[in-house]
Amino acid sequence: MKDTLHVCALGPTRYRDGLALMDALVGARAAGETGDWLLYPDHEPVLTVGRSPSEGNVRVDAATLARAGIEVFEVPRGGDVTWHGPGQLVGYPVVQLDRVGRDLHRWLRTLEDALNAALARYGLEGRCVAGRTGVWLSEREKLASIGVAVRRWVGYHGFALNVANSLADFELIHPCGYHDIRMTSMAERLGAGCPSLAEVRAAVTAELAAQLRFERVQEHRPADAWAVAGIARPADTSKQESASDHSRSSEGANPW
Repeated sequence: MKDTLHVCALGPTRYRDGLALMDALVGARAAGETGDWLLYPDHEPVLTVGRSPSEGNVRVDAATLARAGIEVFEVPRGGDVTWHGPGQLVGYPVVQLDRVGRDLHRWLRTLEDALNAALARYGLEGRCVAGRTGVWLSEREKLASIGVAVRRWVGYHGFALNVANSLADFELIHPCGYHDIRMTSMAERLGAGCPSLAEVRAAVTAELAAQLRFERVQEHRPADAWAVAGIARPADTSKQESASDHSRSSEGANPW
């Protein structure tokens, strides 16, 4: 259905498996074999490097990363280096960009606007900073990173919103290539009042669906997403416990 956004919380997902699933869904969407999707994987700690890296933005050597159990992946999205891990809301919208007039700048602004609207529900004033993609609480404090790619006018990759994740691993890098910022999180700002990851997923899903004018949101089991992609779901996708297992709530658009 063209006016349905299909949403799936994948649970614990190794980064390479999430990439394979997303890539397959992009192909299926471009071929008209499925509709638009929003995937929410729970990743283990990992660094990803986009198409515009600068030397020195990973601040430690490979041995240090290996000891910490952190893999590094080069991916075909825009941007520099960032971190994903437990407690962070990672979202991969696989969406036909006709919805934004095939305008990549408009697509980026749509993602920013949806995240800012979701944050406003919790009393946080997210903002955009001129020349710097993402969601910010001030010109020096970044709350969400955004990096996208497009193939056959299907957008993919997406956003990473810091909800209740540790911020320590950001010390390993210059996030997104910036040397003059610090990463923050909803939990750091809201303390005990921070919503669960499931609640934030629901809010972001609702706001993105509204921004893109979807008439309906349909939630799916992980098995459904893998079946539509036409690839086998790995038997053991991750060693981490699903972040949703610790959520206080699973109502709403609990689908990354």
